[in-house]
Amino acid sequence: MTDRNERARRLLPPMGALNSFAAAARLGSFSRAGEEVGLTQSAVSRQVALLEDWLQTPLFTRIGRRVTLNAEGRAYAEEIGPALERIRRATARLSGGRPTNELAIATLPSFGMRWLAPRLPRLTARHPELVVNFAARSFPFDFAEEPFDAAIHFGRTDWPDAVHDFLFREAAIPVCAPEWLAANQIREPADFIGKSLLFQTSRRTAWDRWFRAAGVEAPLSAGPVFEHFLMLAQAAAAGAGAALIPSFLIGPELAAGTLVCPIDAPLSTDEAYYLVYPEAAAANAPLARFRAWIEEEAREA
Repeated sequence: MTDRNERARRLLPPMGALNSFAAAARLGSFSRAGEEVGLTQSAVSRQVALLEDWLQTPLFTRIGRRVTLNAEGRAYAEEIGPALERIRRATARLSGGRPTNELAIATLPSFGMRWLAPRLPRLTARHPELVVNFAARSFPFDFAEEPFDAAIHFGRTDWPDAVHDFLFREAAIPVCAPEWLAANQIREPADFIGKSLLFQTSRRTAWDRWFRAAGVEAPLSAGPVFEHFLMLAQAAAAGAGAALIPSFLIGPELAAGTLVCPIDAPLSTDEAYYLVYPEAAAANAPLARFRAWIEEEAREA
């Protein structure tokens, strides 16, 4: 029993050394790691050296003052990173940093306003014990550095170090104000060439792809760019031009007639909406309930 305990102890290096190593591995610098963990550069260097001695293997290649992860260091960092993040999350919940029934979800702004928000009463009815806080984020971030349990992602399964739960694909349709359409007489895809076209920040090539899908040879498109789809929709409804917008985001405008679709030619791609989260968060019970709910909503929608 004593030998087993000794072996178990040897397989758990000091937490300070692990934390310093993980920060240095992620940031690629002992000095920047020191700023993050509250130690001097030399102290971080000593912690890393302690860990290397504990493991009996070097983790960094040192050339002068420069340090770079070697193959063993990269493999070790990939293994312990999710474990350390899971420890942080568990500690935060038990230490009063956040209630155990609370979740923080990052969402694309327009998706959150038009798709998520109207469905939240059903989430509350099913799981009244859950407290879900939402914040807008337009681009991927590092879960280890942001206080989120999960995020809504549009694109491919390319969010670094994250599990991707498929939700649904979208179809973007060309829309404009009725007055703009009356002035521009759009009857076929080629009629959009030379017209005022509006763009969304992360979809700057959308019109070019739409023309290609319609079999139309057109010069590269250019025009005003808007960060969020609802800003884009407002500009189109005001008569600033035509826009390609996912149809599920503009249901109210289409129903009210402030936006119209002159041509039934949706743009579909292999990109999709996903719920993404760190692998270590998969065991989070509140997140598991949220995941089941949002996947069911996506299937029904």
